[in-house]
This record gives sequence, C-alpha cells and structure tokens, in this order.
Amino acid sequence: MKSFGTNISSTTSFTLTAFPEIDGLEHWLTAFLFLLYAISILGNILILFIIKEEQSLHQPMYYFLSLLSVNDLGVSFSTLPTILAALCSHAPEIAFDACLTQMFFIHFFSWTESGILLAMSFDRYVAICNPLRYCTVLTDIRVAHIGVSIIIRSFCMVFPLPFLLKRLPFCKANVLTHSYCLHPDLIRLPCGDTTINSMYGLFIVISAFGADSVLILLSYGLILRSVLAIASQEERLKTFNTCVSHICAVLIFYVPMVSVSMVHRFGKHSPDYVHKFMSLVYLFVPPMLNPIIYSIKTKEIHKRLRKMLLGFKL
Repeated sequence: MKSFGTNISSTTSFTLTAFPEIDGLEHWLTAFLFLLYAISILGNILILFIIKEEQSLHQPMYYFLSLLSVNDLGVSFSTLPTILAALCSHAPEIAFDACLTQMFFIHFFSWTESGILLAMSFDRYVAICNPLRYCTVLTDIRVAHIGVSIIIRSFCMVFPLPFLLKRLPFCKANVLTHSYCLHPDLIRLPCGDTTINSMYGLFIVISAFGADSVLILLSYGLILRSVLAIASQEERLKTFNTCVSHICAVLIFYVPMVSVSMVHRFGKHSPDYVHKFMSLVYLFVPPMLNPIIYSIKTKEIHKRLRKMLLGFKL
C-alpha cells in the first residue's frame, strides 16, 4: 500500500480516446483532420512569409499578427501527434510525463493567444483613438517588450499545473475523454484531493481570460466612441473596417472557449461526442481560420497574396 500512495503518478500512463461513435469512418475523419492541419500550418506559415518579405508590413499590427501565427502553429503541433495516434491505432497510450508536457503546451498557447489578442486590441485602440501618437507609443522595442511579457505571463500561469498534478496519486482508470491532455480532464482522475488544482485552475482562468476579455471589450468601447465621433459615414466605415479581422479573431477564440467551458460545467450528462467535438472546435478553428480571415480582410496581405498566386501562374 505504501508504494500505491507515494509515487504512483511517476509510473502512470493514460489511454487516449478518439470518437468511438464513428466506427467505420476513421479514415474519413483522419483525412479531414489532416486537411484542417494542412490549412492551419500552411496558412500561418504563409502569413509569416508575407509579413517577413513585405517591407510595408513591418509595423506593430503585423508584428502582433506574426506572434499570433507562431502561436497558432504551436497549438497545431502540440496536438497533432496524439490526435493522429488516437485515430490511427486502437486505444493508444501516452506516458504520464508526456501527457503533462502536452497539457502544459496546449494551455500555454491558449493563454498566449488571449494575451496576443489583447495586445492587438490595444494596437487598434492607439491607431484609431490616438493616431498621431501611434509611432511613438508602439515602437519596435515596446512591441518586443509586450510580446515577451505575454510569453512570461503565460509561462508563469501554466508552469505550476504539471507539478500540482504530479503530487497526486492516480488510482482510477486512467482513460482520457479526449485524444490529447487537458487540465480539466486530468483533474478528474486522481484519487487524492484536487481542491487546490481546481481552485488554481479557476483562478488563472479568471485572472487571464476574464481580465483579457474585459480589457478587449473596454478597448472596443473606446474605439466605437471615437469612430462614432467621425462626421463622415464613409470614414467611419473605413476606420472600423480596420478592426474587422481582429474582431473575428477574438470571436473565433473566445466563443468556442466559452462554449467548451459551458459544456464542461453544465452539460455533464451530454453525450461524450459533444464534449469531444466542442474541444476539437476550440483547438482547430482559431489556428485554421485566423490566416484565412487576415488573408481576406487585410488589404495589404490580400494584395501580396494575389501577387504571389498570379506570379506562380505566370
């Protein structure tokens, strides 16, 4: 009994689950997920390439967009191995430490994305509400400091999670409800007291996602006030159109995240596939749609992309 309670977590592995309800459709789902990964990875790499090559895009707004693309690549690569393993093999297992590592990176990139979206809303606020001070407020050094601060904040918030889990004994059936490792999923499995884990998880969600979303709403409240003060309706639409891409990015990040949280807390009796589907939407949709939205709605990127495609045709 002594060995059972002291260091059992160091020898525990977890079983990943895919979609047991789709027997016979695994090949189609695998192909579909491969397509989503390809769109996400190639799209974000293309955004990074365009921003690097186009000198006119070396501005704060596009520096933040580059950070967003790098972060979306991180989300894709952190989930790719286990999702494909769960689809291609029967009841694949993942080692305890590997699971904690994946959990760390998934949540790290989620917190980082929230911080980047907040920084982008600040960029839009300065550009619209204080355009004459834009170049002096958002200098290259200040943008770099903001980026580093976002990364440090995310790291500090997520870093304790693996250690809080490692101190607990895992004595239940270690079957995950997803094909990747998430903190809300993992804290269901220990047979010890998980109050600290739950309280800390709630604290960082409120202090990060909650604070970021409130500040983003505040930024757009101030932006809307400035836009409505513009006399010309054409100029109002033109000014507000510069925010459309960012608003879409905010919605496709926060709406799935809130939906996953609502299903997790209030839909406990929902079928398992509902939880799996919502989590896949949360992890797949933002990295896939962000490059598409910015390629379509950002005139400079759209122009450069068209030039590249026409060049390849020629």
